[in-house]
Amino acid sequence: MLTILFDGIAYGMLLFVLACGLSVTLGLMNFVNLAHGAFAMLGGYATALLMNRCGVPFLATLPIAFAAPAILGVALERTLYRRLYGASPLDQVLFTIGLVFMAMPIANYFLGDQPQQVHLPLFLQGRVEWGGVGIGIYRLFIILVCGAIAAALQMFLIGTRFGAQLRAAVDDARVASGLGIDVDRLFTITFAIGCGLAGLGGALAADVVGGIDPTFPVKFMVSFLIVVTVGGSNGVLGALLGALLLGVLDVAGKYYVPSIGAFIIYAVMVAALLIRPQGLFARSGGR
Repeated sequence: MLTILFDGIAYGMLLFVLACGLSVTLGLMNFVNLAHGAFAMLGGYATALLMNRCGVPFLATLPIAFAAPAILGVALERTLYRRLYGASPLDQVLFTIGLVFMAMPIANYFLGDQPQQVHLPLFLQGRVEWGGVGIGIYRLFIILVCGAIAAALQMFLIGTRFGAQLRAAVDDARVASGLGIDVDRLFTITFAIGCGLAGLGGALAADVVGGIDPTFPVKFMVSFLIVVTVGGSNGVLGALLGALLLGVLDVAGKYYVPSIGAFIIYAVMVAALLIRPQGLFARSGGR
């Protein structure tokens, strides 16, 4: 039971890093970016290709897995995304879905349809026994890294001048601009951080999901949306708690009732929408 709980927490932490960028762009920028998975795919491919073709150590690829999607995110935000900030949610959904279906054949053309595997270093392989519980070393690594990311992101958005300016810009961009805040720069940086976190999540997930392939954005799109739906889109803490809840339920469901295990998280999402449409862990008055 404790092993299942531990594996569920590790999977939930991974879901959080994959989905928190979407939570940031949706909750703080009011932009529905369903192309989020494409940036995660880029990060996963960056890690796999650097390791397999260039011999770069796994840990050394992680900053690149963050930076590459972040840089691409800046370019796309300035040229494409910015034009739709004031558009309807439907327009945003159609636009970003279109980006997903462009990214997949591009990845397939240049890299093929076979999954790119990530081979973990020896010190991250295997399991250790602690208190009679078998703990996967890599899953423990994921929990520690993702926990640190969650804490740093929360402090960055809540306890810094940048975070205060961003919240002001979201509440009323015109007033914030009149007070001397560079709203365009804030949104560009925020979008880049969201894309970078998606890429880092894709790199960390590559081994857990059995490799990165061109269908990655579609396979995990629903998972991103469920995390944001259950946790709430107006805070990092809500996304973290929602991801942990779903991770534990998903792992436990697939272990105890494998025939319907995958159904459990969808049932939780439907219940959350009925009971608390703004998210189970959203702040009072949040969307």
